[in-house]
Amino acid sequence: MTRQVKRAFKYRFYLTNEQAAELSRTFGCVRLVYNKALEERTRAWYGEQRRVSYVQSSAALTAWKKTGELAFLAEVSSVPLLQALRHLQTAFGNFFAQRAKYPRYKSRKKSRASAEYTRSAFTWREGRLTLAKMAEPLDIRWSRPLPEGTEPTTVTVSRDAAGRWFTADVPALVRLLVDDAVLEMPPVPLWYRGSQDYGRFLQRVFRMRGASWRMRELTANGQPALAAYAQDSGGGYRLHTLQVFTVTDDRVAHNVVFADPRVFDVFELPREIPAGGFRRER
Repeated sequence: MTRQVKRAFKYRFYLTNEQAAELSRTFGCVRLVYNKALEERTRAWYGEQRRVSYVQSSAALTAWKKTGELAFLAEVSSVPLLQALRHLQTAFGNFFAQRAKYPRYKSRKKSRASAEYTRSAFTWREGRLTLAKMAEPLDIRWSRPLPEGTEPTTVTVSRDAAGRWFTADVPALVRLLVDDAVLEMPPVPLWYRGSQDYGRFLQRVFRMRGASWRMRELTANGQPALAAYAQDSGGGYRLHTLQVFTVTDDRVAHNVVFADPRVFDVFELPREIPAGGFRRER
């Protein structure tokens, strides 16, 4: 039996001038909060060998909003700002566990502009999505329907280099996993076990790389596989990873992710594909 593995739910949408201004402000505030919290954590770690917790960073954010200099942080939804602090907490956890390098600052020009909204920061009624601080729902182009009975619980909004806006539905991806799904990335000693940890990893990927991806279906040793291409600053797509899946009862149980160029060569995968090089989105 042939099995298909879907890897992304991405939707483009169009904004009113007011919505675009609100999201642009939110993106800027997310980047500022992340960088300022990183600066304070760096000062504490390298100056005092002291670790800063998420609770402490959240309390600092509350204090920043009360200052004249940063009072504008209170004008946007607090949820994306808190999510940025949670992502920074995870990044430091990976650093201290020697799973990742020291976290880096976000650049206005080089980093992906994105914001993450959890369920308390948007409404979902009759298939219409309205973000916090907005009076009207987003004008989403539903290129494919959500699975029957699905309601989003987390929405990541991003803007690509061409100024196009996208959403990525991570919870819908998580529902394609078994509860104890495993993700590994040889030869890097990076493992995630459990669908929720896997989902948090996907959120970080979308936050860093944006939601504009293209996929090529492959087969590796008889198993379903995908070549994942992330959009670059020029609008084309650069090969990111080769992912090989173990599927159990039509759900993903194991994902082995390869980023080694030597593996790419075995499958004769092009490293770059122009914007028009994919016949359709997946």
